[in-house]
Amino acid sequence: MSRSTTVLLGAALSAAVALAASAQTTLRFAHTQPTGDTHHLAAVRMAELVAQATGGALRISIHPAGELGNDPAILEGVRLGTIDIGQTGNPFYTRFEPKLNALDIPFLFASHEHVYRVVDGEVGSGLLAELEKHRLKGLAFWEIGFRKITNSRRPIVTPADLQGLKIRTTPNPAHVEAFRLWGANPTPMAFTEVYLALETRAVDGQENPLNIIRSNRFHEVQRHLSFTDHAYTVSIVSMNLARFRALPEAQQKALVDAAREAAIYQRRLNREQEGQDLAAIKAAGVEVVERVDTEAFRRLALEPVKAAYVAQHGAALVDAILALR
Repeated sequence: MSRSTTVLLGAALSAAVALAASAQTTLRFAHTQPTGDTHHLAAVRMAELVAQATGGALRISIHPAGELGNDPAILEGVRLGTIDIGQTGNPFYTRFEPKLNALDIPFLFASHEHVYRVVDGEVGSGLLAELEKHRLKGLAFWEIGFRKITNSRRPIVTPADLQGLKIRTTPNPAHVEAFRLWGANPTPMAFTEVYLALETRAVDGQENPLNIIRSNRFHEVQRHLSFTDHAYTVSIVSMNLARFRALPEAQQKALVDAAREAAIYQRRLNREQEGQDLAAIKAAGVEVVERVDTEAFRRLALEPVKAAYVAQHGAALVDAILALR
């Protein structure tokens, strides 16, 4: 092979590499959970699936643990386009799309299976479509789960035990009103601030599922855990709508398919890890109350919170959810 031919081949190879690099797109995915949480593991799985489906042309870089901001900041970043993809709990979406507040009505969901029938079907598709008027493309519903109450003061068995306790809640109106009805002092707060608030006793307690409690080490700064299971919370993975629409159709499909497959993966992880999560919480010395008077909690909150939602948004969505029990 002549020297000139070698030079030409080398130049062609360099050009091909440069072209491949320029054709590769990287999307930034932000969330507030630590790397040990199932949300992060699901994000990693989604990134792997997208890379596989697109032959590496579309990649996702993951920014966990509030690296790009707290939940409201991440969501605003996705709407503005400074962040490509974000994952956060439904309560933060209800700030600008109140219709989604139906999903957070206490005791509305009967089981995990009931939730999945709702969010994976026509009802869920319709709710994700509502996000488009807010410059978001809803990709999939992931899972936060059935919420339980922890606190540093006393065991919670009935609503009366919550009297006067300062409980960190999401900013969702359904959550805030439910805890007010139960006699607590609901205190909305950014998730990234919760551990310090619990540690310094700025608040007495918080409410989240077992996996969130363990992965965020809340059990280190709380003494009591109660299985109230008072509400189920979805998390939503969404993308900047303009950024999504600018991608080739095949890459759009790869993103949606991967987000939905990662949802199934995350749910499975949550079920498999529940026993380990509870064991770790107990091992830390937390007193666990598994037999809670949930009917008393339901009786005080379900109908008033549901009625407030229906008065603002009508009964159609709530009825559709209840019909899938």
